[in-house]
Amino acid sequence: MLVHPSVPAKTVSEFIVYAKANPGKLNVASSGTETTLHIAGELFKLMTGVNMVNVLYRGAGPARTDLLGGQVQVMFDAMPQAIEYIKTGQLRALAVTTPTRSQVLPELPTVNEVIPGFEADTWYGVCAPNNTPAEIIIKLNKEISAGLADPKMKARLAELGGSVFVGSPAEFGKLIAEETEKWGKVIRAANIKAE
Repeated sequence: MLVHPSVPAKTVSEFIVYAKANPGKLNVASSGTETTLHIAGELFKLMTGVNMVNVLYRGAGPARTDLLGGQVQVMFDAMPQAIEYIKTGQLRALAVTTPTRSQVLPELPTVNEVIPGFEADTWYGVCAPNNTPAEIIIKLNKEISAGLADPKMKARLAELGGSVFVGSPAEFGKLIAEETEKWGKVIRAANIKAE
């Protein structure tokens, strides 16, 4: 959760107070309709009751550019793309949206520490067509898991603020189902329509 340095809040709690004192005056940037960054902001609004204007961009790059320029005041961004702006002080990070603190910026709290139950984690996975033979799925899972277990890979991902989840195809399917249900509720509650 990033803010432009002109925003006086230094913590998530201070930001909530500031946003509630300025209803409809803060703009939250997102990388487009129904993207992780968009619905993370919507989840934050739903769970805190703050009134912010969602400004949709065609990608995180233009959204981040306007955050850097102060045209928008807050953005939920992915750590790998935001880390240098945080380290150089061009943007202020209030918290991470993952369930645990980041290894890269361990001093940053999680949003969950202030808003219990808040979690908005960007993740990537590898899928295959439905009719892919089981033995191919098992082999792909084994090889991809081995690559992700490589210490150099883990270290590089950690430098970027990422972490590795290695599991079975069934565990990944369960994660997809859980995430679909969770974010579907947010999308319906925020009345987000596909464009």
